[in-house]
Amino acid sequence: MARRGQTRFMIFTVLAAALALGGCAQQSLTGDAYSRSEARQVQRVQYAVVESVRPVVIEGRTDGVVGGGAGAVVGGIAGSGVGSGSGSRIATVLGAVAGGIIGQRVEESTSRRQGQEITLRLDNGELISLVQEVQDQSFFRPGDRVRVLRNGGNVRVTY
Repeated sequence: MARRGQTRFMIFTVLAAALALGGCAQQSLTGDAYSRSEARQVQRVQYAVVESVRPVVIEGRTDGVVGGGAGAVVGGIAGSGVGSGSGSRIATVLGAVAGGIIGQRVEESTSRRQGQEITLRLDNGELISLVQEVQDQSFFRPGDRVRVLRNGGNVRVTY
């Protein structure tokens, strides 16, 4: 019975650590968020008018190791409590595989974001479109006058 309590404690500890690390790993895709490498970089500024906006979903991370890794550990720990001998080892492996798959799916769904596809008419007449994360449920609206900031392949829209 003591082993079951230790197993539950270990599962809880691993899940808490995975959630804490997973929250740190999410990078913002809003127009107001910059990575460290983007700071102090020159950006080309253009002005535009919003032609149209369409809500979209930005898929969550599927390349992270936090969800899959934490799920595999939790699944392996849970599986190790099943059976004995070689049955326990098989259950540990199966639990780790299943936990890894479930953990990856959880990470993807928790890192999914609300986005907006913004179609812009630049002052030079060019029509462009980009997808950007919605910040504080504030969508751009058709007719809004905005700035388009470009730095290499990165483009963002701000007021």
